[in-house]
Amino acid sequence: MFDSNIAALVLAAGKGTRMHSPRPKVLQELLGEPMLHYVYEALEPLFGKSVRTVVGHGRDEVAARFPNWRDGFIVQERQLGTGHALMESMDELDRMGCESVFVVNGDTPLIGGAPLAGFLQSMSRDMQADVAFMTITLKDPGAFGRVIRKEGHVQAIVEAKDYSIAEHGPATGEVNAGIYLLRLAAVRELIGELTNENKSGEYYITDLVDLGVKRGRVVMGYNCGADPNLMGVNSPKELVQAEFSLRKKIVSQWLDKGVIIHAPESATIGPDVVLEPGAELYGPFELYGKTHVANGAVVQSNTWIKDSRIAAGAVVRAFSHLEQAEVGEDCVVGPYARLRPGAVLAEQAKVGNFCEVKKASIGKGSKVSHLTYLGDAVIGAGVNVGAGTITCNYDGRNKFQTTIKDGAFIGSNSALVAPVTVGENALVGAGSVITKDVPDGNLAVARGRQANIARKRGDS
Repeated sequence: MFDSNIAALVLAAGKGTRMHSPRPKVLQELLGEPMLHYVYEALEPLFGKSVRTVVGHGRDEVAARFPNWRDGFIVQERQLGTGHALMESMDELDRMGCESVFVVNGDTPLIGGAPLAGFLQSMSRDMQADVAFMTITLKDPGAFGRVIRKEGHVQAIVEAKDYSIAEHGPATGEVNAGIYLLRLAAVRELIGELTNENKSGEYYITDLVDLGVKRGRVVMGYNCGADPNLMGVNSPKELVQAEFSLRKKIVSQWLDKGVIIHAPESATIGPDVVLEPGAELYGPFELYGKTHVANGAVVQSNTWIKDSRIAAGAVVRAFSHLEQAEVGEDCVVGPYARLRPGAVLAEQAKVGNFCEVKKASIGKGSKVSHLTYLGDAVIGAGVNVGAGTITCNYDGRNKFQTTIKDGAFIGSNSALVAPVTVGENALVGAGSVITKDVPDGNLAVARGRQANIARKRGDS
């Protein structure tokens, strides 16, 4: 963590009109996580909780997604540019008592902590700069602000729409990365001189560079080579490109750590997923959130898993869908199974094809093999649930629990109307509708008596 005299400021108030989405720009997702998530992940090791975020458009949505950071939000009621966002933040930065502020855009999901730390270390060695910023050199500078130098010294940053060769000279490809380290004492003197006399009618934080040079302040541009990961995301195409780059990086890291990933080019793994060496996965698959796959577990192709734990020796067969589920050791799930939030499988349990489990625990060695729905249920050990069984857990107003105790056998095509308990080693006959508790060891049959009636002539 860096000196407590440096605070971080994330600019996250923009609408992002080029994304063509009602969602706030910083909430656009890569691998199941918003762009802002990655920015916080990079900043927290460096600044701890000395991070403030300027929010504006969709600020309630941003606060709902990041409740742990909302105490550090600064509201920019009118989005009048990055310079205006800094103006709106000055009172809070003064209250914090910091000497410098590190400014980064909230739409830079690939920045990572290492290049930021390198920039901070370089600038912090002697803290000579009043205005410092990171730059990169691109073959195609696109819409990024051009860095103007004279004899190697920074003179200004000119926004792409305001840049002209006649006025500013041939482009060098060096552009502003939008990451700054600003000495607040200097900024207080300069910020009042910012104007919105440009084609966008906005106050640019980049104009602090030109103003600093003119006022004899020390202005430094820290060139980071050609690393495109420092740049922001401004369009759906750039978002997808960033996600593609991040996906390849994460998959490669897990391969290096001993995870077996077949068809890695079709694997999708979120940034917070944990895989143990020896886990085996077959692409295509998607793993998101806090998912954990243990050593010796197998995840077959065309699976989608989020916030779930897969224990050692378990097999998740193809085309299964798991969310907030726990799969115990040596379990078998699928193919075509769905485990919804609250599904918990004890060791050696089986949930087979076209079965759905929600808020239900399945005991050790129990089998739910075919075409079954279990919701709000507690299933004991050694239970066999026949095909077509459902727990009727909802009466239109409230949810109720079904309990099936150890060793029970539920015949096919049965409906268990909760609240109801099936006792130990009890047997429910196929096709039954169970509305009353079944005592231990009993046989329950609840269906109409079969009648065989002779067919009349002419019946087809």
